[in-house]
Amino acid sequence: MTDDPRTPGPDDGRDPLEEMLRQMFGGQAPDADEIRKAMEGMGTPGGMGGMPGMGFDPSRLDPVMMQQAMAQFQAMMNPGPGSDGPVNWTLAKQAARQAVAGEDPSVGSFARREVDEALRLAELWLDGVTETESTGAVGQAWSRAEWVEATADAWRRVTEPVATSLSRAMSAAIEQQLPGQLPEGMDASLLGGLQPMLQNMGGTMFGLQLGGAVGTLGKEVLSGTDIGLPMAGHRPAMIPVNVEEFGDGLSVPDDQLRLYLALREVARLRLFLHSPWLERDLFAAIEQYAAGIRLDTEGIERAAASVDPMDPESMQAVFDGSSFIAEPDATQRAALDQLELLIALVEGWVDVVVAEAAKPLESAAALRETINRRRASGGPAEEAFAALVGLELRPRRLREAAAFWEHVTAEHGTAYREDIWTSPERQPTAEDLDDPSGYAGRRSAAEASTDALDDELRRLLDGGYGDAPKES
Repeated sequence: MTDDPRTPGPDDGRDPLEEMLRQMFGGQAPDADEIRKAMEGMGTPGGMGGMPGMGFDPSRLDPVMMQQAMAQFQAMMNPGPGSDGPVNWTLAKQAARQAVAGEDPSVGSFARREVDEALRLAELWLDGVTETESTGAVGQAWSRAEWVEATADAWRRVTEPVATSLSRAMSAAIEQQLPGQLPEGMDASLLGGLQPMLQNMGGTMFGLQLGGAVGTLGKEVLSGTDIGLPMAGHRPAMIPVNVEEFGDGLSVPDDQLRLYLALREVARLRLFLHSPWLERDLFAAIEQYAAGIRLDTEGIERAAASVDPMDPESMQAVFDGSSFIAEPDATQRAALDQLELLIALVEGWVDVVVAEAAKPLESAAALRETINRRRASGGPAEEAFAALVGLELRPRRLREAAAFWEHVTAEHGTAYREDIWTSPERQPTAEDLDDPSGYAGRRSAAEASTDALDDELRRLLDGGYGDAPKES
């Protein structure tokens, strides 16, 4: 392989430090001699940390290694195409893929055939227990990296409002505090060349952390809709390696586990297709919550003080286990309650429908309990995501929602149950989960009141009241 002529070598006569700064900052690069003097001062008692012998000898710079390191650092700090705005979304995707790399076998033809057969069979079994229509889509078997790619746009949609606020606040805090953290001997005016990098740093940190959280989720999710939202569109999909690892701790035949999970995946997608308003309202609740985000500025400033701009690990660690989002206000709380209710209703419906469809499976009852516990309690990956953006995508009232759908089905039949999903006005409330037997009466009363109001309005517009003035 031929060396890149653009990369300065040890004997090309160019100053490697100067060349590095020129490529990193262009015409506004800091003066290389000033940087070198500051580096030399870091090893003196008055230098970095006041630790003699821990300094940096610029004469020992390896130009090739330095060039490679700074190219990586520059790419991290300067968003590329597709990273518009204050958040480095390209870096977020790269971090997610990195999180699953090394433990992500490609999906072979045999595994793809198994998934395809399970999803096809799931469609047939669901036809007998629900009046929702088939998805009509070809099933997908994804690796973890393929799941990351397929869901990247949806993660951006879910997290962008929070990410934008956090990245801007973090960048401002770092930019404000960094001058006081410079080693003795380094001229603060050198920060002028670092300005673009500092403005991107908050987005870099959030991108790294979000990518790590999504990548961790990518090791746990079993299907495309496993978190309760259609993150990968309306294609039924499963992640065979995760299904296999999940099944390792269960005394359940692989084919039964695969079919049970396929039933849940297809059932969710059929519901989203049956009720177009549902996906809209789920994301609207997320957006309403995000619109009122308030940040813990003191916490952000404390975290910014610990950041080493030259150490990506220190930047990524800023968000670990921490949430810089203030407690939600009343409007946000209402949005979160609505989101939680909707997710519980979806998961409760899926639970009931799949339980009916999966009766031929010997392990159906055990799988139902296992999956419901997993779904309701979440896991470390979901907790990390919740700390990062303030959203918990779990159905806390799953059992009450399932009991509601069981009651509705037993009392009114499948057609009535699916009819509830045709309009958001018929959506069950928290009161209905507490009192399923009263839902039909409350719904009838509400619809009668709406019909009466419509009749009154129609009569008024038609001039049907004797004492009402008519339009000339």
